[in-house]
Amino acid sequence: MKAIRRFTVRTVLPEQLQPLHELALNLRWSWHPETRDLFRSVDPEVWAATGEDPVRLLGEVPAARLAALAADRRFLRRLGDLADDLHEYLTGPRWYQAQQGGPTPPPAAIAYFSPEYGIAAALPQYSGGLGILAGDHLKAASDLGVPIIGVGLFYRHGYFRQSLDRDGWQQERYPLLDPDELAVSLLREADGAPARVDLALPGGRTLAARIWKAQVGRVPLLLLDSDTEENSPAERDVTDRLYGGGSEHRLLQEMLLGIGGVRAVRAYCRLTGHPAPEVFHTNEGHAGFLGVERIRELVADPAEGLDFAAALESVRAGTLFTTHTPVPAGIDRFDRELVARHFGGEGALPGVPVEQVLALGAESWPGGDPELFNMAAMGLRLAQRANGVSTLHGEVSRAMFNGLWPGFDPAEVPITSVTNGVHAATWIDPAVVRLGAAEIGADRAEEAMTTGETQRWTGLERIGNTEVWELRRSLRAQLVDEARRRLRASWRQRGAGEAELGWVSSALDPDVLTIGFARRVPSYKRLTLMLRDADRLRALLLHPTRPVQIVVAGKAHPADDGGKRLIQRMVAFADDPAVRHRIVFLPDYDMAMARHLYPGCDVWLNNPLRPLEACGTSGMKAALNGCLNLSVLDGWWDEWFDGQNGWAIPTADEGDGVLDPDSGEAERRDDIEAAALYDLIEHQVAARFYDRDGDGLPHRWIAMVRHTLVTLGPKVLAGRMVREYVERLYAPGALAQRELAAGRHTGARELARWKAKVREAWPAVRVEHVEAEGTGEAQELGGALALRVQVALGALEPGDVEVQVVSGRVDEADGISDAAVLALKPVGGPDLDGRTRYEGSLELDRTGPFGYTVRVLPSHPRLASPAEPGLVALPAESAGMDAGLLR
Repeated sequence: MKAIRRFTVRTVLPEQLQPLHELALNLRWSWHPETRDLFRSVDPEVWAATGEDPVRLLGEVPAARLAALAADRRFLRRLGDLADDLHEYLTGPRWYQAQQGGPTPPPAAIAYFSPEYGIAAALPQYSGGLGILAGDHLKAASDLGVPIIGVGLFYRHGYFRQSLDRDGWQQERYPLLDPDELAVSLLREADGAPARVDLALPGGRTLAARIWKAQVGRVPLLLLDSDTEENSPAERDVTDRLYGGGSEHRLLQEMLLGIGGVRAVRAYCRLTGHPAPEVFHTNEGHAGFLGVERIRELVADPAEGLDFAAALESVRAGTLFTTHTPVPAGIDRFDRELVARHFGGEGALPGVPVEQVLALGAESWPGGDPELFNMAAMGLRLAQRANGVSTLHGEVSRAMFNGLWPGFDPAEVPITSVTNGVHAATWIDPAVVRLGAAEIGADRAEEAMTTGETQRWTGLERIGNTEVWELRRSLRAQLVDEARRRLRASWRQRGAGEAELGWVSSALDPDVLTIGFARRVPSYKRLTLMLRDADRLRALLLHPTRPVQIVVAGKAHPADDGGKRLIQRMVAFADDPAVRHRIVFLPDYDMAMARHLYPGCDVWLNNPLRPLEACGTSGMKAALNGCLNLSVLDGWWDEWFDGQNGWAIPTADEGDGVLDPDSGEAERRDDIEAAALYDLIEHQVAARFYDRDGDGLPHRWIAMVRHTLVTLGPKVLAGRMVREYVERLYAPGALAQRELAAGRHTGARELARWKAKVREAWPAVRVEHVEAEGTGEAQELGGALALRVQVALGALEPGDVEVQVVSGRVDEADGISDAAVLALKPVGGPDLDGRTRYEGSLELDRTGPFGYTVRVLPSHPRLASPAEPGLVALPAESAGMDAGLLR
């Protein structure tokens, strides 16, 4: 018999224990070991049974136990100290507050939008790396005092829980989440009514959403929930689950996230007095409609009186777009007619014509599909600043989105990069922290984990070899115990009886080299590359003196049968009685599992198709615990591998990694790279791990562990990442936004008018003649060329443009690389033909094949990049022009 209604009856805490409620509702407990220890001491059995969730713990602990704690003076002292510590953490000045005294104040607030957040396993609103990154971003911002407001959706079923059937096929289930059992609270109006946002939909329908607030340390996270009685059944299901449903369902989710998210931020600031955001950061294209809503706000406000073009400039100035996608297929794209239906007619946003919305997402480049609306294209058009998530991914992104800036080389596309980081306090095992703190002090260790400042990590190199090795062995043993527990539970779910599972108690060995592989299971991550030569893998696992053991985990998207087949192949191999004590697949990979997996592995394996791993932060989490990386040079590993912090798996070619999986070339590539992986494990990784001196210690291995901690530790931190965002992107964005918004958006109006003028006049801009004195003679290093260029500007003035010489090394096709840019100066006014002369001297500062070209770009002091308008004029090929190639 089923209940017709479900709700949670909460425990009434004794007055002395009321601070427990505050501690439970602030998710700082998820990365604060002392607070977790306090909750564990409330009732260790209930704590374990509730999945280490303080809210559920307080709902299930017996009243008698609470009464005993209310009379326990030692417990009350601990509780009081931790409540005071939280208050100091929430109110005291931190790194960001120390930046306020400069000539340009940093943003008063930043709104950060993401479709998913991995804060804690107890708040399952994430599916993988994007959500974990977003969660770490908020946590690091909290630790640094950065005034971020997080915005997302509240998925009533979250992402799926994974299990396996007897045949190893992935099974999904979607537990219903009760907000009363989670660390969230409703945002309410002054009269106590739930705050809500409404979106107009076609057909006169309305999508309403209430707003749950999760407190992530100092950072509020607003989660919009459409499962409210004001909605019809179809609208109630909009936030049913993460990445579920068809195209229209996804579009409605992204409209609610972007448009509804901005409205939720406005409501939160109105109700709490929080400063309004000056910068809006969209983490991937899912929230891109936030820019459209902000344009609507400005156009609709009679006090502003802006038209669409001026509002667009004002919005762009304070918007940052971060892309995580290395291939076009990973971008959300919708049918243009579907978007038109939702942004036209009754669903239209006042002052935002549907044609303008469609233009923002148009695939206007050669090869683009005119029938599709591209969310990444909209994100880039609505953001004055954009970035990839590693140095290599920045390069990939500039090439992938080059079509939005025709006429520019990929290197000049205005997409920078900020390499991702991970939140140390979340992912470092407490035993690792204690070891470091014993050497450099607890306060300095906390600062090192928070800020990512390199000098804070010095001193860790003094930790002794014995201490390092004992730590690694204990962490490995901890993982073995956890893996056996999960393995037994998995086999029971698959139908095995207890009598069949005696072997589980001897699965894995705390003294064997342990390799970890855990991530989502799209094909490009190549879960089964290690199975390429099954006999070779068996030989590595069962080596008589240098055995290897592997712990594997990962989820395939519910609609990805190909990914499920990969998991099934892996499970079939791991089920073999001959090797199942050396390789295990653990289902239901989540943050709770990861806390044991990263510290307990000796080596973290990553073998994607290069360059399809935008960053790959799992290896960073492992490195923070002294785990060495064994990875293809992709994502963050491409820039920070130094030969002493792990191993680089050779790749079969330097292509773009986008190969047809059914092609012979893809097969050849996998064969070559799998063979390289086996060779590395056998001849380098295992050989070094088992190379013991007379004292039984692998000193060369330990040296690599220590080197990893000291050199990678500060680099891989989310604190370092967030500081880079603040200094390189948030602060410049806030400054640009202030400049354009000043004086009732005078700057935005002027910039919009200027861009319109330039676009109209640009067809008449031409480079008509180029002279270089001395091009017919042999050139020598240290010489110079006197350049004279005649440019037709049409209706523009010299101040509207910059004429540049671009020079550098040339290849056989005369393409310029390692380019240097020199601005030429106008000389006099226009001649009788209306042409303006520009002159300058080009220094010949390198030997070998050398070349140059001339171009004209729009120039304005409020442009964030010369490429921002997407306009460039190059010389026409004509016999009247001197050759620009020197050899």
